[in-house]
Order: sequence, then C-alpha cells, then structure tokens
Amino acid sequence: MPDFPTPPFRRAAARAAAAVCIAVLAVAGAASAGGPPAPVPESPAREVPLPAQPPAASATQPMIPEALLRPGAAVTMAQVVEIALDNNPLTQASYRQALSAAALFGSKKAPYYPTLNATASFTRSNNLFLSPTTTTTLDTYGPALTLNYLLLDLGGRAANAENARLGLIAADWNHNATIQNVILGVETTYVGYLDAKAQLDAATVDVTQAQAALDAATSRHDAGLATIAEVLQARTALSQAHLSQQTADGQVLALRGALATAMGLPANTPYDVGRLPADLPLDHATGAVEDLIATARLRRPDLEAARALAAKAAVHVKAVRSDGLPALSLAATAGRTYYNPTLATGNRNTWSASALVTIPLFTGFANTYNIRQAVADAEVAKAQANSLDQQVVLEVWQSYYAFKTSTQLVKTSRDLLASAEESERVALGRYKEGVGTIIDLLTAQAALANARAQEIYARSSWYVAVAQLAHDTGTIPPLNQPIEVTKKAGE
Repeated sequence: MPDFPTPPFRRAAARAAAAVCIAVLAVAGAASAGGPPAPVPESPAREVPLPAQPPAASATQPMIPEALLRPGAAVTMAQVVEIALDNNPLTQASYRQALSAAALFGSKKAPYYPTLNATASFTRSNNLFLSPTTTTTLDTYGPALTLNYLLLDLGGRAANAENARLGLIAADWNHNATIQNVILGVETTYVGYLDAKAQLDAATVDVTQAQAALDAATSRHDAGLATIAEVLQARTALSQAHLSQQTADGQVLALRGALATAMGLPANTPYDVGRLPADLPLDHATGAVEDLIATARLRRPDLEAARALAAKAAVHVKAVRSDGLPALSLAATAGRTYYNPTLATGNRNTWSASALVTIPLFTGFANTYNIRQAVADAEVAKAQANSLDQQVVLEVWQSYYAFKTSTQLVKTSRDLLASAEESERVALGRYKEGVGTIIDLLTAQAALANARAQEIYARSSWYVAVAQLAHDTGTIPPLNQPIEVTKKAGE
C-alpha cells in the first residue's frame, strides 16, 4: 500500500493529543503521590504545623415550641411525646428510609414499561474515491429514536417488584417500631422526672419531721428531761435528712435535663411538668395474658417488619431463578441521516424492528450459586422472624406480670405508708410526753421516710409498667390517660 502524506490538521491533532496525554499523566502522577507532601518536624522540640481541617457540618437546630418557653409553662405527656417525635433523629432516619424504599419500589416497576431513548450523532469521515490521492470529507448527522420493551421474562420483573414492595412494607413497620421505641423512652424519662420531683417533696417532708424531732429533744433537754446525746442524735438525723434532700434536688435537675434531651432539646431549656398523681386507676383493665400475646403477634411493628423481610427473602429466590430463564424482548429504532456535502438523496430515513429471545446457556455456574445463596438467606430471615416471635411472647409475658406486680406493690406500699405514719405520730407523742425514747422516734421517722419513698417509687413504677406493657403489645397508650399529670399554664 502506498504511503500517503499526513494532512496538516491530522499532525496538529496528533500533537494536541500527545500534549493532553502528557498533562493527564502528570496529573495522575501527582494524584498517586498523595498530593502535597506531609509536613515533617523541624526538630525534636518543635511541634509540627498541621493543615487546618474543614469545619464540621453544623447539626440541625431542634424546634422549640414557643409555648414551652413561656414563664411558668408546664408541658403534658402528650406534648413531650410530640416534641420528641418531631426532633428525634431516629424517627427522621426511619422516615427517610421508608421514602427510599418507596422510591425503590417505583423503580422496580419500571421494566413493565417500554424505554425510549433519543440520540443525536455527528460523524466526520475521509473517503477515497477513484484517485488514490484524492480524498473528500463527508459529514453525516441526524437524530434517532430507540425503543426497547421486555415482553416476557417468566416472572423476573414481577418478583423484583414484589421484593421491593415487601421491602417498603418492612421499612414502614420499622418506622412504626422506631416511633413506639421513642415514645417508650420518653415516657420512662418523663415518669422518672416526676418520681424525682416527688422524692424531693418527700425529702422535704422528712426534713420537717426531723426538725420537729430535734425541737422536741431540745425542749426536753432544756427542761432537764433529756441528755445532750439525744439532742445530738436528733441533730444527726436532721443532717442526714438535709443530705437526702440535696441529693434528691440534684437528681431532679439531672432528670430534667435528660427529659429535655429525650425531647431533642438543649438540656438547659426552661420548662416544667406537673406532679406525680396520688390517685392511680389501679383497676386498669388489661385482659388475659393470652389475649395480649395474640394482640402483640398481630400488632408488634418489629415482628411485622421481620415477617415482611422473610417474605421479601423468599420472593428474592424467585427473582434469582428467573435470571436463568428465557426472556422475550422487542427492539425498534428509527432515525434520519443528513449529509454534508449534500448527496443526491439529500437525507435518508432508516428504521428497524426486531424480536429478541435471550436464553442463558452457561454462566459459569453463577446462577446456581446465586440461587443457593438466596435460598439460604430466605431460611435465615425466616428463622430470625420465628426467633423474634418467641421473644415477643416472652416480653409480653414478663411485662404483663410486671404490671400485675406493680399494681400490688402500690397497694402494699400504701398500707406500709399508713402504718409508718401512725407509728411515727405515736412515737413523737410518746417522746414529747416523756414515755418514749429518742431512739424509738428516730427509728419510726426513718421507717416513715423509707415507706414514703417506696410508695412514690411504686406509683412511678406502675406508670412505667403500663407504658412497657403497651409497647410490648404493639399498642400506644392514650397519652392523656393515665400518663398526663399536669395542666397547661394559665388553666
């Protein structure tokens, strides 16, 4: 073949391409070298100057309701839960995951529709004609449309769409489970704060009673009817009562910040709640434990999510098996080509249509192992759902009898408190009359303080038990009964 001289524009293009390649190689070399060299210490006694780090992304500021910032405002349990659900990042994440699953479901239904692509092409070519040294440049350009449509795939796209639909259902159930977990955590912290406030009130009463014992011992000592040891014992008991009061006060402030954090607010947010109610609906009907277990098996969102994931894994087996089955598709193309210089025809229309049958014959055993993996994953998901079902039954069983026990503890602690109050009243009267001893009085007051604390703890534990039983059965208790314990400010 004769050697043809290289046209000038081709030599220029070759030089430009070489320059581009050199520049690309230089950039790649700098990238592989890791950018600028790392700083090294100048001497053993000098610190290494480190490059400035980019500022961290600022966190989203929580929403603080205006009513919460009013002086003297008190929030109810329902308001606390509402604020927490709005600000908690866990509920926001689970919500976005559900939106992502919904978008994936829509994407997996796309194979039921044809795909249509528009393209535009431009081609410049050199063509040799009759003389070996004569060339001409020909430009061809024009638009084109390409249509592809899957007609039959023996269940593959249906299985993929069902797989995504079950994933969406699981994401929805997981979102519900996240909401219930957040509600339980807020309820527990809320009741804990009420318990701390009630314990502080009880500690204040203990201080008052300890002061009364000290006053009685001082009066008897001034009258010559008691020794200085009795006064010192009473004063020691008063100091212990003050210590307990200060400890309870610190616990109130700590739990107040914890509740604010549970609501997604700064710990120093100014707010307050009501008091732990003295009267409890101890006749709160719960039904038989078997009925609660049946309810939990139907309504527990985490269990429903596990079942949906198990069904999703089973459907995935069908989708994997369809990869090894024949598929029938339709392809069509239509376009128009223009020429420069213009030929005799001016332009030319082209089209084509074809039906394509794809039959996988051999894939290196990939499909076989993919099916085995999908079957094993389906069995794992099924076993996990069964395990969670047993765990749900156990949780309902335990929370049911914890609720029953807490109800009985409230009744017993009230009897204990009434007995301790009567014993302290009698011991104080006997001591003032000179019949009893200071030891008897201080012992009675210590027993009363312990009984008062136990009664408060029994009441708060009852509320926690109600919330836990509702959570374990997959239901949400009414947030105004029996949890709501305060009125709005100004009422």
